[in-house]
Amino acid sequence: MAMFVAKSCGPLHEVEEFTRMLAGAEVNVAIGLKRLEHSVAYVTKLGTDPFGTYIENKLKAEGLDVQITKDEDHFTGYQLKGKVLEGDPEVFYYRRNSAASCLSVEDIEKVDLEGARVLHITGIPAALSKSCREATYRLIERAREKDMLVSFDPNLRPTLWESEEVMIRTINDIASKADIVLPGTGEGKILMGSEKPEEIAEFYRKNGAKAVIIKAGGDGAYADWEGGKGFYPGYKVEKVVDTVGAGDGFAVGILSAWLEGKEMPDMVDRGNAIGSIQVSVSSDNEGLPIREELDAYTPENYERELTAMIRQAAELGIPLIAAGGIYDRRDL
Repeated sequence: MAMFVAKSCGPLHEVEEFTRMLAGAEVNVAIGLKRLEHSVAYVTKLGTDPFGTYIENKLKAEGLDVQITKDEDHFTGYQLKGKVLEGDPEVFYYRRNSAASCLSVEDIEKVDLEGARVLHITGIPAALSKSCREATYRLIERAREKDMLVSFDPNLRPTLWESEEVMIRTINDIASKADIVLPGTGEGKILMGSEKPEEIAEFYRKNGAKAVIIKAGGDGAYADWEGGKGFYPGYKVEKVVDTVGAGDGFAVGILSAWLEGKEMPDMVDRGNAIGSIQVSVSSDNEGLPIREELDAYTPENYERELTAMIRQAAELGIPLIAAGGIYDRRDL
């Protein structure tokens, strides 16, 4: 989608000036992976209108292999995003009956998957329309035929679904067909009834996922995979500017590390790192780092290591003696 970001703080209906940018969960991941020097193709459907031309040009400028279907009968979707000094901004979408919501199985059959190793999808397209939902399932089938890794981020958008029941059933069904599932703790509460990372992971592992990585915001992330399980502390962020896109940055870290042959602990650590970078800037994807920026990113590692030690000690019921005193379960 095209995105118009408010230049001043305040309710969207009062803002006079906006800056045009590019938005979308999947496109954020695509751009992030490309900036880390991976080859990325992006599949979408755009209207033959100024917004569609703008998006196509921006995607090509980022170096993506753009596989676009043009739709002369529907306009390209867009959104408005408020400006905040901290936390979650106000967002309003204009995407009903957009070109992207008309993506179909026929469009998916034209997609070139030759040489691709990973398919990353979210729950957003499946929420947009029946044809988009069918297209999502067909894309997964085609990826399976090519022995690709399938990564799935639920990315819940309740207002787009016809009902919560359909949303939960469909999201969990798609998750059962994925290798890596990336829910947040809040999404776990909606989708399977628990905010506890261990219980969320157990649910989706039993549902068929080979690895489940649960995002716990600034606290970090919990991973459960065929080689083990554990909690990985997040990076310290001096000031959270905008939380939109943090989960997409996390997915960039997970997938880029996997493509580079990293093990799960390194995958989750990179996900936490890029997620923390992303919340420090007021943009959905402008802050996603290039390789040199990621390599140079060195926050307070001592504090992260201490947090991990405290958590592990608490789980074992062992007091931990540190420079600041003695910590036990009650301090967590």
